[in-house]
Amino acid sequence: MRDSITIPFNGMDSLIIACDNSGAIGLKEQDLVHVPYETVAYYSFRVAVMECIASGGEPISVVLHNFCGNEPWDELVSGIQKGLGELNLSDVLITGSTESNFSLMQSALGLVVIGKKLTAKTTEIADTKHMKFAVVGIPLVGNEVIEQNDQVAPLSIFQEVSLIQGAMLWPVGSKGILYELNQMIPNEELSEEMVVTTVDILKSAGPSTCFIAVVQPDQEETLRKITGSLYQSLQIKK
Repeated sequence: MRDSITIPFNGMDSLIIACDNSGAIGLKEQDLVHVPYETVAYYSFRVAVMECIASGGEPISVVLHNFCGNEPWDELVSGIQKGLGELNLSDVLITGSTESNFSLMQSALGLVVIGKKLTAKTTEIADTKHMKFAVVGIPLVGNEVIEQNDQVAPLSIFQEVSLIQGAMLWPVGSKGILYELNQMIPNEELSEEMVVTTVDILKSAGPSTCFIAVVQPDQEETLRKITGSLYQSLQIKK
């Protein structure tokens, strides 16, 4: 099951709604990870927009729930705009609200990405038996995301892979690659021993620093060319 919902409307299109939360990451004294608020919003937006695109949505709006205080608002919006720029999206509306009555001891925000999807577009693969699997990027969490930024799958690459005809994309979250594989292939119960790859399949990928891509065998070379050194082969043993 994807971390998004699809709401049909007008008989032709659907709305895709995806979200992400961030807590104890920012510039407050008691935050556990200290980074600029632009970075906080960028990575939160990244998670939600990847889920939206993976579900076949074209982002049309971003809703920001800010619990960091009034001052960081412009920085938070700047982080969202940075992500939109990487996706070459210029007409996406940003709105939201700030909790200004009370001050929290730690930073927190919620972010929703709303997208539009044509009902004819499919993002699921009925039979993955003969498909090629890969992981793009590596699982990173906390300060690793900043320290090993060159290993994070860029939004631009994610978007380019999403344009491969019939490809299935699955952003990896905090529960790790193995968990996501079992969500992708719900009719099988995959164990750690059944997955062959050099990547840690149990580790949290934080703000979706990596994603799983599934393509037809004749599309594997295209996927390799797009993703370069971020490509990690993954095989499932039956």
